[in-house]
Parts: sequence; C-alpha cells; structure tokens
Amino acid sequence: MRGTARSLGVGTWVGLGLLGMFFGLALLGPVLVSQSPTAQDLDHLLQGPSRAHWLGTDENGCDLLAQMVHGARLAALVSLSVVGLCLVFGTLVGTVAGYAGGVVDEVVMRIIDVLLAFPGILLNLTIVAVARRPGLGILVLALAANGWVGYARVARGQVLAVREREFVLAARLLGAGPGRILLRHVLPNILPPLIVQATFGFAGVVLVEASLSFLGLGPPLPYTWGALLAQGTAYFWRTQHLLVAPGLAIALLVLACNLVGDGLRDHLDPRRARL
Repeated sequence: MRGTARSLGVGTWVGLGLLGMFFGLALLGPVLVSQSPTAQDLDHLLQGPSRAHWLGTDENGCDLLAQMVHGARLAALVSLSVVGLCLVFGTLVGTVAGYAGGVVDEVVMRIIDVLLAFPGILLNLTIVAVARRPGLGILVLALAANGWVGYARVARGQVLAVREREFVLAARLLGAGPGRILLRHVLPNILPPLIVQATFGFAGVVLVEASLSFLGLGPPLPYTWGALLAQGTAYFWRTQHLLVAPGLAIALLVLACNLVGDGLRDHLDPRRARL
C-alpha cells in the first residue's frame, strides 16, 4: 500500500463525508423536516415516493422521510452512548490490568475470556428480554454489557508494550505514582488504537441495535431503522421502498465507519502504512 502515514486516502474522506451526512441528519433533520414521524395519513397507506412524501409512507401512512430522520437521531444517540461507555470502562479496566499485572491481570483476563466465549448477541437479547421495563437505557446497558471487552483487550495489550518504555521507567525513577504515570504517560500513548476500535465499534453497535429492533426488542418506537426494516420485509412483494430506505441507510453507515476505521488505522500506525 502506497502513501504515507500522514495522509488520508480517498476512501477515508468518503467515509468521513458519509458520517458527516449521518450526524448532520441526526442533528438538523428533525428541525428541517416538519412532519411528525407518527402522524398518520390513512388515505395514503404504503404509498411510494411522491412530492408530498419524498420517501413514501409506511403501513400507517406515516411519512418515511420523517421516520428515517428521527431514526437517525435515535441510532446516533444509542451508538454514541454505548461506544462512550465501552471506551471509558474498557480503557480503565484494560489499563489497570495491564499496568498492575499479576493477580489483577489474571482475574480481568479470565472475565474477558468468559464474556468472549458467550455469544454477544445472545447476551444482549437476554438482558433486553428479561428487563421489566425495556427502554432506551436498558438497551444501552445491554449493548455495553459485553461491548467493553474489546477495548479492554486493546488497552491491556498497548499498556503491556508501553509500561516498559524509557519515559515510563524514567517517570517511575523520579518518584511519580502509578496514577500520574497512567494519566500523563501511558494513556496518551495508547489512545490511537482505541480510537480506531471505537470507530469500528460504532458500526457494530448500529448493526446490533438494528437487529434487536428488527426482532421487536429495541426501543418501543416505530421509526427505528430496524423496525422499519422489519416492516419493509413484511410488505416486500407489495412495495420495496420501506425495505430499501432503512436497509441502504444502515449499509452506508456501516460502510462509512469501516472506511474511516481503516483510514485512521493506517494514518495512526506508520508501520502499517509502509506495508
């Protein structure tokens, strides 16, 4: 692969553009689209794209564009919340385990091994299904329950490599405590791979949230992208716009995250960029 570690490829810029459109839609879409995602027009059920409804309507006559826009905001909220929780908690656990070593590291790694051995989607399904009052908060906690392990493993591996570097040993000899060493010397040097991990993790959360909504276990809202996708499959032989719009949106968002993640990985790792 040609190029330098300081340049971003075309694919990365395409991914950044798609992500910019997604977050712009999530932030400004509900303001620009005046129609309510739950307002019914019973005279135009399952209508295809038209001047009145640019993306058509669903089985209840609700405007699909308004639903897609509000669904984007919901997807952004869930994904950012889950990735944020996983990044903070996983980095904390992995950093402490890698720096402390010994029994602490062994216990943490065994917990991670158990969570990795258990199918992640089944754990998410179980938590959401047994919740007494399923909602957005329960969904975020369910997705974060095993999502942090990837960040913990990356953080631990990076700490194991950094803790024996000269600048860490020098800080230790100068009398710096573990907390200061971790915050001032270790953490800044392990952030790049964690940022890349978070980029790929965002795409994973989008897919899992859409899967749970598709199965009817997501937020109790009719305009989540997964719920719209499920509705589209039910009416696939009658009309295809209900399936194409959310399906294409999910595919493009995941593609954007993967393109950005690949670009950042090459950009932040000079050794990989020289391959």
